[in-house]
Amino acid sequence: MDVITSYLPITDPTWIFLLVLCVILFAPMIFSKLHIPHLIGMILAGVLIGEHGFNILSRDASFELFGKVGIYFIMFLAGLEMDLQNLKQNRVKGFAFGVITTIIPFVLGFVAGYYFLDYNLLASLLLACIFASHTLVSYPIVGRYGLSNAPSVTISIAATMVALLSALLFIAGISGTIKGTGDFWFWAFFAAKFLIYIFGMFFLLPRLIRFFFRRYSEPVIQFTFTLAIVFLSAATAELCGLEGIFGAFLSGLVLNRFVPNTSPLMNRIEFIGNALFIPYFLIGVGMLVNVAPMFREGKAAIVVAIMVIAGTLSKYIAAIISRKLFRMTANEGLMMFGLTEAHAAGALAMVMVGVNLEVSPGVPLMNGAVLDGVVMMILISCIISSLATDQAAKRLKVESEGAQKTQRRDSTALDDEKILIPVNEPSNIRTLMSTAFMMRNRKLNRGLICLNIINDADLNEQTQAHSRKCLDMATQLASAADVPVQTQTRLAVNFVTATVHALRENDASEILIGLHCKRNKGDSFLGTFAQGLLESMSRQLIIVSMNIPANTIRKIVVAVPEKAEYEKGFYRWINRMARMAEDLGCQIQFHAPERTSSLILRYMHERHKSVRDSYESLDSWRDFPTLKDELNADHLLVVVTARTGSISYQHAFAKLPYQLQHDFAANSLMLIYPDQQEQSGELYAFTDPHHNSTRTGSTRIGSWLSKWIGEIG
Repeated sequence: MDVITSYLPITDPTWIFLLVLCVILFAPMIFSKLHIPHLIGMILAGVLIGEHGFNILSRDASFELFGKVGIYFIMFLAGLEMDLQNLKQNRVKGFAFGVITTIIPFVLGFVAGYYFLDYNLLASLLLACIFASHTLVSYPIVGRYGLSNAPSVTISIAATMVALLSALLFIAGISGTIKGTGDFWFWAFFAAKFLIYIFGMFFLLPRLIRFFFRRYSEPVIQFTFTLAIVFLSAATAELCGLEGIFGAFLSGLVLNRFVPNTSPLMNRIEFIGNALFIPYFLIGVGMLVNVAPMFREGKAAIVVAIMVIAGTLSKYIAAIISRKLFRMTANEGLMMFGLTEAHAAGALAMVMVGVNLEVSPGVPLMNGAVLDGVVMMILISCIISSLATDQAAKRLKVESEGAQKTQRRDSTALDDEKILIPVNEPSNIRTLMSTAFMMRNRKLNRGLICLNIINDADLNEQTQAHSRKCLDMATQLASAADVPVQTQTRLAVNFVTATVHALRENDASEILIGLHCKRNKGDSFLGTFAQGLLESMSRQLIIVSMNIPANTIRKIVVAVPEKAEYEKGFYRWINRMARMAEDLGCQIQFHAPERTSSLILRYMHERHKSVRDSYESLDSWRDFPTLKDELNADHLLVVVTARTGSISYQHAFAKLPYQLQHDFAANSLMLIYPDQQEQSGELYAFTDPHHNSTRTGSTRIGSWLSKWIGEIG
């Protein structure tokens, strides 16, 4: 035994990293068998391998570094995945819950420290600050269940920032009082630094990010730049006297609109964070825990018990009061408690302030016993937080699944979704794939169909290599975004015929193509390929031309012609646009006649409540050119047009190519030709406010015409 312990703790970097990877690999497997959340497994594994456990590893600089990156990642992901529209709608509740979950723990923390633990006034106030703040340690559980946009989660995240900022300000006051610097000029300087920081984060940083993303699309460069932004925000926050986790969260909010949820960049960020940095942080937290004093000293156990009971009870009371105040369900209240219960990085930073501050020479504000007690409180609070969040997430997921099943019974438009993408031009594959990622239904998780066509007359090694290059590029982009993809190669003389055959064989719901700039003399604006598809099929056709990367689009402007609601694919294209706006986090503005706008409004508010939508009147298509005055270079213009002979087709559409080429050449463009094919199912069911019966978006054209004629009569 002595021979083995002589080699411990392990100091070789290779073996340290290997053992940490083994813990990250096997801890979830073992603890899942015991029905214990993975986060608890990581922390307990850290307790066992740390210097206070079996002393296999010491908490060296690597745990300090990766641990800090891990907690930054947790806070960064919380801001990055947050639904900003949901945050806007729940900002009052978030602030109110933040105040409640700060004041109640602060009061109980002060009472516990001053009256039960016999700490002095300043030490009790510092302990109260530790109780008032919390860390989103259990947030990865929320992400795993896909509940990042749940109202209870959004409210809890907003409350976390309120509680953390309040505690940091109070600690700054305590520190200034002890050092004798807490005068008017101290607070004035602090306020000036804070205002400059907020201005830089929300006014200067977005411009830098937009400038960078427009010019650099290489995945590794974008990922590295994103990490640099996170650490820049954290470092500057610390310069202002705040915690780095506060800056990491704000960087997530700033990057929110530039990193779509379905993008390869988001997939890489989540993967590297959940696979390495966050587990490293949790293991490092466990390695801090020292349980020995609790068994050797009865007073140490009492201190820990008082801290845990007061801290847990105060957060629970705050969650219950807020839940009843906001009229939320018991499961939502449990989620709010779970997310706000854990104490980790913020508590460690605050207690270290107390250890380093001296009330008199050689006498620290807080001694090592308090540090041990706070670390034990961190362990127990993280365990309680993880268990509560996991239970709440399971129940909320079951509730949301039930609601989605009910919604799917009302509408089968999503069930036939299969997007076909011809990929013959490498220059627009990235644009087409990123657009498809944003339009697809992630819940159905249907794969994309990427088609490459080789001219039979030009079949040679060069054309085959070009085909493989195009399909490989599409496959790599889909794999990076974790999207299933099916690739096909066809030999054909006529590209249009081959594409239509592929559409029918795969029963695709729509085709997504690029607007090619290279056209032969005499070709139409769309080009022979797009024009041929329009004449040969009746499924939805979407034509895309992006002048800027999709993730830098700030607004989507949709021009809708009169009678567009009578087309078969009316609700299909609205659904695709809503998903795109939701993923980009940008506003979508519909320019349509009044009747059409009312139907779009009803659909959006029933199916896509989180989308920021607005409506402007477009009574006549002759007013379409006036839209150029409202568009900027970072806006996407979507034109819903129609095939010749369809019910919403207008003669004014003949001028559309000229208008797009001359009036909107500087804008990113999307043309949508809605589905004209008869559907076996209903595209969308809704209740007509003027009738008790249920109408459908896929009703026969004749019934629409009869109703329309009846209204005219």
